[in-house]
Amino acid sequence: MKRITTVTVISSLLCIAAPAFASDPPLLTQAAAAAEVPLKVQVVLSRYSGEKKISSTPYTLAVVGMAAGKAESTKMRMGVDVPIPQTIFAQPKDGTTTSVPQTSYSYRSVGTSMDCRATIQDAGIFKLDLTVTDNAVMMPDAAQLAKGGLNAAPTIRTFTSSFSLLLKDGQTAQHTAATDPVSGEVLRVDVTLAILK
Repeated sequence: MKRITTVTVISSLLCIAAPAFASDPPLLTQAAAAAEVPLKVQVVLSRYSGEKKISSTPYTLAVVGMAAGKAESTKMRMGVDVPIPQTIFAQPKDGTTTSVPQTSYSYRSVGTSMDCRATIQDAGIFKLDLTVTDNAVMMPDAAQLAKGGLNAAPTIRTFTSSFSLLLKDGQTAQHTAATDPVSGEVLRVDVTLAILK
């Protein structure tokens, strides 16, 4: 009798699954496109009577310089509501003909507002887009009253300008010089840019 021996060999394969890692993000090929540069922009509003400086008011804005199309605007508002008197003459109720002055007040916001946006250009240059608005209460002096055409009531002086400047780190530029048509004072706007280290 033949003896048949059947040998069954079962081979187990050990499978080790390697953990799946998310692929690394691609390296930035244009560093400037993602750059954000912290800047300090100082805007100085100076008033001159002839060659004499009569006031100088500095404003400092923290602005982030970004690539074109990504730059965001920094806004600054500083002001106060000033009461403006309005007088009317009302007819008295007792039947007399003497009019009675009655004064009421409306409020006008005066102060300074600025909007600034900085765009990174080539060769360390930044393009600043600025809008400056300055409203101020002005009291006429004796010389202006003597010329006529003005009374002793205060007037509101308004200045608004939108402009662009190209500046490097540490550079200062004077944007404009505007002459007030009533007082003859000259308003100058100086802008200085500095990169924050």
